[in-house]
Amino acid sequence: MANVRVVEWVREKYLAIAVDLDERGRRRWAAAEARSLGWGGIAAVALATGLSDRTIRSGVRELDGPDAAPADRQRRAGAGRKSREAEQPGLIEALEALVDPAARGDPCSPLRWTCKSTRRLAAELARQGYRVSSTKVGRLLRSCGYSLQANRKTIEGKRHPDRDAQFGHIDRRVRAFRRSGQPAISVDTKKKEPLGRMKNPGRAYRRRGEPEEVKTHDFPDRRRGKAVPYGVYDLTYNEAGVSVGITHDTAEFAVAAIRRWWRRMGRHRYPGARRLLITADCGGGNSPRTRLWRWELQRLADETGLKLESCHYPPGTSKWNKIEHRLFCHITRNWQGVPLESHEVVVSLIGSTRTEEGLEVHAWLDGTEYEKAKTVSDDLLAEVRIKRDEFHGEWNYRILPND
Repeated sequence: MANVRVVEWVREKYLAIAVDLDERGRRRWAAAEARSLGWGGIAAVALATGLSDRTIRSGVRELDGPDAAPADRQRRAGAGRKSREAEQPGLIEALEALVDPAARGDPCSPLRWTCKSTRRLAAELARQGYRVSSTKVGRLLRSCGYSLQANRKTIEGKRHPDRDAQFGHIDRRVRAFRRSGQPAISVDTKKKEPLGRMKNPGRAYRRRGEPEEVKTHDFPDRRRGKAVPYGVYDLTYNEAGVSVGITHDTAEFAVAAIRRWWRRMGRHRYPGARRLLITADCGGGNSPRTRLWRWELQRLADETGLKLESCHYPPGTSKWNKIEHRLFCHITRNWQGVPLESHEVVVSLIGSTRTEEGLEVHAWLDGTEYEKAKTVSDDLLAEVRIKRDEFHGEWNYRILPND
């Protein structure tokens, strides 16, 4: 039995310096102390410090022989417990077979159809006979080059052979209009938003523990309806006008939004304008295939006296439309975390959108109920003075006003 007084004396010394010692230092100090005590010293030091007697004996061997670890290491090479992947050959291959999206491993594994968290992966590896913790699974995944990643929208479907050529054509037309001081705009409909006390993605600052209370289920409220924002973005002055509709995204509504922008903003910015360039995608209310779109543009041309030139992005490339990443993304960021309870709230939030680059947004409520699936007869369509370009006239054309 180690002398109680000796044990207390060693413990007092150890506690005084333990915080300043690393693993190598503790081991060597304990060995030196045990050797100084003589017979029974290892047991006394182990009892006083809580260190394993095996650790102290290793320290003694380091002091007495060539087994000492290098100065830049805590232990000599090969010391310590083996890693799980070294103890269990095939562990990494089994893990990669579970997380690899390719058709490797067991195609009927339940992990193919569930969330592959580190806990689930560790449980599945245990079922296969491997001993590994969820924390170790995370480290192994990182060492193998895996990380948590969201989906990325990059697959555009069938690519039109003249896609890039159309992009170049639109760019040249915009530059030409800007050089001549004529207005060029980008137009599109933002995602329709159901109204009510429903969860809006994102977060907003509120007092701790007092989040905005919203409905548990996001079922549309027919009484409140929905908001249909249609944006008109000025490519020269970095400003926009947004009409918030209450019914449908039709060609009549789209041209009405352009007309409202022109009357309230455009004609004041461009008092000497004779032409207007409209860049848009190929879907929705501003689709070039829609008769009503061309008929409404004719009416706008007759009212304003402007020659309207339309250039459409090829199908499947609407994300390249300037309004998407110069206006709509900033609107979404501005109203994040705020329930869109009414049309007035939507108009207010859109109108208060600003950026450090100087974006200025004006918003108006369009309370007109636009008729869906409105048709244009052949006789009315014949009155449209349309002049199609030689290069993809289905995408690039002019609407001339009637004199």
